[in-house]
Amino acid sequence: MKWEGNRQSDNVEDRRSGGGGGGGGFGFGGRSIGVGTIVIALVAWGVFGVNPLTTIGVLSGGGPAPVQQQQGPAQKPPANDARAAFVSTVLASTEDAWGQVFREGGAQYRPPKLVLFRGVTPTACGTGQAAMGPFYCPGDQKVYLDMDFFDTLSRQLGAPGQFAQAYVVAHEVGHHVQTLLGTTQKVDGMRGRISQAQQNALSVRMELQADCYAGIWANKSQQAKNWLEQGDIESAMNAASRIGDDTLQREQTGTVRPDSFTHGSSAQRQRWFATGLKTGSVQACDTFNAQNL
Repeated sequence: MKWEGNRQSDNVEDRRSGGGGGGGGFGFGGRSIGVGTIVIALVAWGVFGVNPLTTIGVLSGGGPAPVQQQQGPAQKPPANDARAAFVSTVLASTEDAWGQVFREGGAQYRPPKLVLFRGVTPTACGTGQAAMGPFYCPGDQKVYLDMDFFDTLSRQLGAPGQFAQAYVVAHEVGHHVQTLLGTTQKVDGMRGRISQAQQNALSVRMELQADCYAGIWANKSQQAKNWLEQGDIESAMNAASRIGDDTLQREQTGTVRPDSFTHGSSAQRQRWFATGLKTGSVQACDTFNAQNL
């Protein structure tokens, strides 16, 4: 992936030097979250999610997480930080790609902020923790990323390569697009009104759409920059496969329970990323009305 020399985004906030503020475990409305609940949430979340904090809140019987504010002015990553430069460049490419898509649709794209942190950090969705992996918080419209996750992605999940890392960022930005388009709000409005199985099914469709939106980014950025190299698409497709619910469940428990899927199978995640990549069309990413996922 030939990313060097491309524009870097100004929408990156670096909280790594301060550790994000706060320590300890999760706290929601004064409720202590147990380790068992966190493990369940992580298994249900399956590595890439809208916000695993929502899962934890539901499991613990709590309401919406309180808004927490970051103290002090936002810091920019240091100029000599190559990994931060890579993330900033990928984020800039999502801004360019979605800016084009929104303009063509007669609207203006409002990009998210991307927060780099280590350990724990306050968010509008509650306390974020590095162990949860990257996530998007609709409450403050920010993507949260501890870049050590890229090592986990490569070594533990078997998905190496810079384009696999770029796919991670693009997937989370896809959740931001869903918030801008009102999809997140509609799905969240169904919470508590439908069964757990129905909630899982909606979550799958939402996650697959974010995968498809990541494919749209890949389509548009390649057209604009011609920066992909041999093996890059295969790298992203492998990442999509490695974080499929069936693959994760099989590796974690030895069994597969489709009714408990929240993100979709490996084949589904690959298919919808490929759909966005091939078509570059938001309309083609309508997973909610698709009969065959």
